[in-house]
This record gives sequence, C-alpha cells and structure tokens, in this order.
Amino acid sequence: MTRPPLQAVLFDMDGTLVDTERLWWEAVQDVATGLGRPLTEADQPEVLGRPVEHTAEWLGRITGTRGLAGLLHREFGDRVRTGIVPRPGALALLDALARDGVPTALVTASPRSVADSVLAVLGADRFRVSVTADDTVSTKPAPDPYLAACRALGVEPAHCVAVEDTPTGVSSAEAAGCAVLAVPSLAPIEAAPGRTVVASLEEVTAERLRGLVRPRLRVLSWNLWHGGTKVDDHRAKQLKVILDTEADVVGLQETAGTAARELAEALGWHHHQAGENLGIISRLPITARLGDPAVGFYGAAGARVRLGGTRELDVWTAHLHYTPYGPYEAAFDGLPAAELIAHEDVRLAQMRQALRQIAEAAGATTPVVLTGDFNCPSHLDRTDVAWPVTRAAEEAGLRDSYREARPDPARDPGHTWSPVHPRHEDDPSLPEPQDRIDYVLHNGRGLRVLDSRTVVTGVPRAWPDVAGNDWPSDHAAVLTTFELNPPD
Repeated sequence: MTRPPLQAVLFDMDGTLVDTERLWWEAVQDVATGLGRPLTEADQPEVLGRPVEHTAEWLGRITGTRGLAGLLHREFGDRVRTGIVPRPGALALLDALARDGVPTALVTASPRSVADSVLAVLGADRFRVSVTADDTVSTKPAPDPYLAACRALGVEPAHCVAVEDTPTGVSSAEAAGCAVLAVPSLAPIEAAPGRTVVASLEEVTAERLRGLVRPRLRVLSWNLWHGGTKVDDHRAKQLKVILDTEADVVGLQETAGTAARELAEALGWHHHQAGENLGIISRLPITARLGDPAVGFYGAAGARVRLGGTRELDVWTAHLHYTPYGPYEAAFDGLPAAELIAHEDVRLAQMRQALRQIAEAAGATTPVVLTGDFNCPSHLDRTDVAWPVTRAAEEAGLRDSYREARPDPARDPGHTWSPVHPRHEDDPSLPEPQDRIDYVLHNGRGLRVLDSRTVVTGVPRAWPDVAGNDWPSDHAAVLTTFELNPPD
C-alpha cells in the first residue's frame, strides 16, 4: 500500500481563483432579461461552470433567439476586463504550492481570450499549463480538460487534486479520476468519497492538499498454471511480473503447493499457502489466515492483512472447478441458456460456500476483496446468459472491479482465457473461445476502484511452443488499483 505524492494541483478559474462566476451569471442574466426571460436559481446548472456555447444554445432554445454566443462573449468579456478579483486565499495558496515545487494548471471552460485576461491579473507564470474551452473537443462536465492538463504535465490524474467551485466542474474532475477539493461559489456542492468541501481557499494549505491524495492498494489475481512450470525460468518471470505491476497483494491459483511460499520469501513478503492449489502473498503484514487451511484443489482461502494502524482488509482467492466449461458448451455444442445455467451447479455451490466463509469472517465494516479463477464468464459480459456464479457474488454484495473501471464489454472485453490458446487444444481446427474468467471483486467498504486491467507480458507464443514465453501462464492476470477511503 502506498500513499502517492501529490503530483499537481489543477485549478478551475471562474469562481474558484477569481470571482468571475458572479460576473458570468450577471452577464447571462442581463442578456436573458433583455430577451424577456430572467434567470432563476433553477437555471444555474445550465450556466455555472458551462462553456459559453452551451449556455448560448440553451438560452437560445428557451427564448427562440439564435446566435447568442457572440453577445454573451462580449457581455462577459466587458465585465472580466474591469472586474477581476482574486478569490480569498487564492494567491497565497498558489504561492505556497510554488514554494513546495508542486506544479499547477489552470483548467477552465472559458475561452482562451477570457483565460488570458485572467492570467494577466493572476500572473501566467504561476501556472505551468493552462487548458481552456478552445483546447479540447469536449469541455466540462466531460473529463477531457482535466485529462489534457494531466497529459501536458506528465502526471497521473489519480495523483492530482482538482480545485473546483461548481457541480459541473466537480463532475469533470471526478470523471478524470482526480481527487477534488470543492469551494462552492453560487451552487451548493455536497461532500462525497474522494471529494472534500471547504468554504474558502483560506482554509487550504499545500499539506492539506497532499492529504487528499489517498493511499492506494494494488491487488493482482493470477492463475500460475501448474505453478508456472510449463515455462522456462518461471519463478524469475513470476517475480518480475509482480514487481512490475507494483502489486501489494496477490491472490494465487494453481500454486503447485509451494509457489506462494517461494514467491513471498524471494520478495521478503508475507504469505498464506492453503492446500496444494491456493495462496495469498502480501507486502503488508498478514494478521490472520481465513477459511480451511487444508482446502482441496478447488475452493477458497483468505488472509487478513493490516493496512495501517488498526485498519485491516480481508483478501480471498478462489479457484472453481473447470468442467463442464460453459463457453465450450455454448460455442461447440450450441446449448441454450437454460442448460448452460443448469451446468453451473458445481461452480455455483463452490462460490456460495466461499461467500459463506467470507461473510462469517468479515466484520460489518471490513473491506473485502475476492480474487480468483472462476472458470466461467460473467453475467455482466454475456447478457444472453444469466451466468449464476458471478450473479451470486453480486447478490452477496461483491462488485466486479474490472467492469466498474471498464463498463463496456464490447470495447473492453477483458479476456483472461487464454493468451496461449488461440485454437482449441484438442482440436486445432476450432477457435478457442476467449472469455473473461478471472476476477477481482470487492465489497466497496472503504474501497474505490481507480483502475482495473488485464496483464500479459510480451506476446506469448501459442501452445505447445510456450517454454520460452516471457509470460509464464495460460491465463492473463487481473490487476485492480483501489483508493482506500475512510469506511462509510
């Protein structure tokens, strides 16, 4: 578990650093009133934090007047040139960040002409980067402006804090993956996980901003494929994968009895080897071993790891029976959904047993992660079949981290079976069904998914020519990065 450094602070402009949100509201109000449609508080979402083009289109639609963007630009520009006032605490905070060497960026939905007027007042040299409505295809509430600023700075959004004053801007920053400090100007903003609300920038210090970048935990689920023995120098290759992914905890399957212990000893980590097949290794201390230590080849095993202080996390690894294999029955035998579901009984029973063990071990607020090779597709991927194993986990309160991070199965199928089997092993004339059968699930208690991805090293050669592969498995691994938040 790591607390990443604060890589940058990304500031909204209007209403956050300078009191232009009020000027923008007044400009739109004057134009709207002149068109016979004075604004009310209910109109704020269409005005505050929005680019001129959005508000012009909206106001034109409700008043029946076209071509308002130019008029709004002029009204706002006149006010900006004569009425820019830095928000309380803004300049002091910018100066403090500069002294600490923390890069800053200006990220605004205003056009470049307005941003340059503001920068002339604030001092353009206070910002390493500025992104305006002219610089991205989509602006707030889309994440594009914050993502563009991060790319320009060469930083990761998850290691940055965005400072915003409107719900629209907050949505943009959160969609980009930034922690958010909200300083509401005209519209209220509620606190939420990953979001801190303050009344004024005068309350904010560089140290407080550092504290908003929360600790992260990387969890890897990996089927080692008979301990990795099908590939030459497999142990060294396994260690390289674990180190390269910067995993904190790894749920292992097919450990061949010794892999968990040997990997942990080589890394200087803690481990729990359960039976001949399951294991958990952790750079964090293991305080308890959960489930049946003599679990058979299939089943589940868990370990409780200390996150820091008195806070702990239960991590489980599961391997469910491989036969009958639903994707084969669907692709090769053409079985209908009802029969495919009926044939999941063995795996479903194993999953339910694992879920009972997890529930019995965990406290009411304990964060839980379940890794594993379930040997079945997900109901979130193949909507034509209500695959019951993953549904059972979902009904028990476990969320699929990969689908949280990548909700579109068509764009991100996330196949983990199989990087070395493009053709069916027993009949090479048949293409091997490619499916997502390895998972990192979690219960959401103090855990927020920042990213989840499959991991394969290099371009593995197909079976049986696998001995020289850099990737020592027949499964892709799954790596999920969690942000650790205070428990609900």
